[in-house]
Amino acid sequence: MPTASPPKAPSESDLPSFSPSPAINDFDRGPTDIDRGGGDFGNWNPMGWHTPDSASRAGIYAALASVSMLFISLASVFAWRKRLGGNWTETPLPPVLYLNTLVLLGSSGTLELARRALAADHARAFRRWLYVTLGLGLAFLAGQWIAWRRLLSAGVYLTGNPSSALFYVVTGAHALHLAGGLIALFYLTVRAREIRWGVRRRTAVEVTSIYWHFMDGLWLCLLALLLVLR
Repeated sequence: MPTASPPKAPSESDLPSFSPSPAINDFDRGPTDIDRGGGDFGNWNPMGWHTPDSASRAGIYAALASVSMLFISLASVFAWRKRLGGNWTETPLPPVLYLNTLVLLGSSGTLELARRALAADHARAFRRWLYVTLGLGLAFLAGQWIAWRRLLSAGVYLTGNPSSALFYVVTGAHALHLAGGLIALFYLTVRAREIRWGVRRRTAVEVTSIYWHFMDGLWLCLLALLLVLR
């Protein structure tokens, strides 16, 4: 009866060869399977569900419509209150508001420069302009805080005068909504490397820019409202 021969040991030629991969700069690395999966408002979120890009755009427009209705309602209430007369006393606008306006307009410009850098695949410029935009947004909020402090030091408070109430309510509501945009900008700076390579991830940049530019235009309307109703 034939006996089975022992298994042959593999030779060096039969073993797979491995070569060390070259060092790669993480910031300039190419897309991976994880990168193709998404990672932003338009494709992935920490809760684990997938959202189409079109749904992200529709969602931001719906949110902006809601914000618009809020400020339109506030403007209508205060316009009606001024028409009633009574104890309406004109509230002087701190000059720093005009500087704040220029700062906010500049932030919209730098955000557009960041989008152009991303489209041209200039990763470092993209991230740099994002940081500048974030800094200008923080500077705007700091300027608003200065305006509030100057009015308080002059004895202009929230209560007692409908005109001063208009100023604090309108500027405070806008600052609160702008802070939401700053959170989105911070997210973009943190995920700048992944956003560069993920095509669908760039939806986050588009959605954030829509929101930010809206906040910019909204502030111009509110400043005009304050000039008319103060």
